[in-house]
Amino acid sequence: MRAGVIDIGSDTIRLLIGEEAGQSIHIVESLQNTLPIGRSTFLKGRISQDMINQTIGILEKYKEILKQYEVQKIKAVATTAVREAGNKNIFLDTIKRKTGLEIEVLNVGDVVFYIDSYLSFSLEKTYPVHEKNLLIAELGGGSLDVSVMRKGFTLMNVGLSIGTMRLQQLLNQIGGSREESSEALKECIENEFVYLSKSIPRIQLDDVVLINENYFYFQNLLPEKKAALDFFQLTKAETQNILKELSGKSPETISTNYKIPLAIAETLEAYATILQQFLVLASKNYIYILQTSLSEAILASLLSGLEVSKKYDKANQLIAVATNLCHRYNLDLNHAKHVAQLSEKLFAYLKGHLGLQDQDSLYLILAAYLHDIGIFVNNRSHHKHSEYIISSLNLFRLTDEEIKMIACIARYHRKATPAKTHFLYGSLPSESQILIQKLSSILRIANALDSTHRQKVKNVEFEVEGTGDIMIKAHVQDNFLVERVDFFEKKDLFEEITGNKIRLLLKE
Repeated sequence: MRAGVIDIGSDTIRLLIGEEAGQSIHIVESLQNTLPIGRSTFLKGRISQDMINQTIGILEKYKEILKQYEVQKIKAVATTAVREAGNKNIFLDTIKRKTGLEIEVLNVGDVVFYIDSYLSFSLEKTYPVHEKNLLIAELGGGSLDVSVMRKGFTLMNVGLSIGTMRLQQLLNQIGGSREESSEALKECIENEFVYLSKSIPRIQLDDVVLINENYFYFQNLLPEKKAALDFFQLTKAETQNILKELSGKSPETISTNYKIPLAIAETLEAYATILQQFLVLASKNYIYILQTSLSEAILASLLSGLEVSKKYDKANQLIAVATNLCHRYNLDLNHAKHVAQLSEKLFAYLKGHLGLQDQDSLYLILAAYLHDIGIFVNNRSHHKHSEYIISSLNLFRLTDEEIKMIACIARYHRKATPAKTHFLYGSLPSESQILIQKLSSILRIANALDSTHRQKVKNVEFEVEGTGDIMIKAHVQDNFLVERVDFFEKKDLFEEITGNKIRLLLKE
């Protein structure tokens, strides 16, 4: 079977076609067209019409090639330059109408999902990815995407605005001498790493792994360095030597002296400076560079059906991210977990009464973990602060709309109920608004049952009465008066949605 991947990046559009070859993948065609979409997005905030037209022309040619190779599976993706474009939706709609191709816009979490699956597959016998605490980064034209993984679980995803194209645009704008430009470049990168250092979970990192398909050009700068089979291991001293070699030299000189394509030569100083910052950040003597690409990782997923095990599936990855956010924002993790557990049990029983689907439970559970995150700003009106913080998060493999829904569900865990006058809620489509109401009604009840943050509910059972009303039998310990009052205040939304009463019976 053959599969094809089209990757619309910040400065190139790429086509990769491969087929299964035993336990490996054979690349039968690899094409690349230079098209700096990011130049338009990063300077003007929009993809120009000329860029859209050129993209269509390239994609039409790729479609013909895919047809010639009789490719059965096709996946088209786009990253930072499309994701950040103000006219993203127009771009995607135009591409679909003119070429028939549906483009999936990947966020940082999506990129890491494919890379991590590919790493665990390709390095299964040589490097136990899921037994390590890793910082994994991919440097593209638009951004530096960074993830921290603890034994296979994602703790953090963040995209830094220091992609190679962005940095080159910055240097072109500021002008100055070669020395001044190098200093400005270093300052810009250092500023982003200051933010990154504050965001990284406080765990002991085993290794730093940088994904890049052009690492072998460093060998031209380090002629005595031998290439490794799986990884290119670059030490702190070697990184310093590379920076010294590049210092004061123009991209044209670097290209000529070291036989490196000019397009790559223009990015090497930024690349080496970023490597140096990673070594400082992680307090490591070396960094691993793996020669691969996002396109290759997606291709492997299509051909080999690469899927991480149930242990590392999307839901568990997101719960790991949410748990880390609880630590980062100094939340009451015991309360968050307890409300999430109660929410899950309530959902399992009440989903039929509310017309919910199994996949909706993930939104509820994440909102349960994060509903108090706004306390980090101020306890007063913290539900509103929770909505703002959650809506600005980069959550593993979730769309912007899904994140907004979770933010709204978390907001309505207190007294106020959803209203179209609320900006975020009002910006969502009606079907999402209805889902928010239903899931919020469950979260309000779950949160009420632990309103004192003391985890007094040890178990819950349910019973439907002859009238269709619902009885919650809560096995509790200690005084439950505060929780009981809160339950009666918070159950109204559920009763309004379902038309049935919900009662509480306390049992020891």
